[in-house]
Amino acid sequence: MSNNVNITNTNVLNAKFRQDFAIIAGWVGFGSKVLDLGCGDGELLVYLRDALEAKGYGVEKDDAHWLACLKNGTNVIQMDLEDGLSGFEDQSFDTVILSQTLQAMHNTEEIVQEMLRVGKEIIVTFPNFGYWRNRMQITAGNMPVSKTLPYQWFDTPNVHLCTINDFDEFCNNHKITVIERKVITDGEEVGFMPNLLGNLAMYRLKAN
Repeated sequence: MSNNVNITNTNVLNAKFRQDFAIIAGWVGFGSKVLDLGCGDGELLVYLRDALEAKGYGVEKDDAHWLACLKNGTNVIQMDLEDGLSGFEDQSFDTVILSQTLQAMHNTEEIVQEMLRVGKEIIVTFPNFGYWRNRMQITAGNMPVSKTLPYQWFDTPNVHLCTINDFDEFCNNHKITVIERKVITDGEEVGFMPNLLGNLAMYRLKAN
């Protein structure tokens, strides 16, 4: 289901370019049916709709984000992901996406397994807690604060931060196939020592 569409030739040029969005678009097939969990204001779904004519649906709990989705024409359901995805049938989406939300989930194993049930493929992205700048802040005695971890310790929604190595082990232990993995820092892909030098981890997965 890989897609080789050239994003620079689409009508999303006027949107703020985000490398993580471009990578996700490269993993989503043209015209695919996509479910974005914790979709925020629907920015990613709008991007995929404009770039790939993807048939997108979002799930969002926050009232303000839900209203923002409605305003930009995104199909969105207001619900709490912690309640599961029982309302969605098996393999009913080509791709299910959880973008920079994994670390805020209490029931991490359950939501990943539900994504694999609902989607033929899934995409999971998360801030890499093993990134060297995070390690330096911890060494200095502080919880990390960065672009991908913008919250202070006392107001953060993040409950399950992990490293790339942790997630690789999670996939191996749960018999999840890693189709492709990309790691980026400040919009640039990182190939050397990704668990140390990579800020954002992006995985394309399927069930074994």
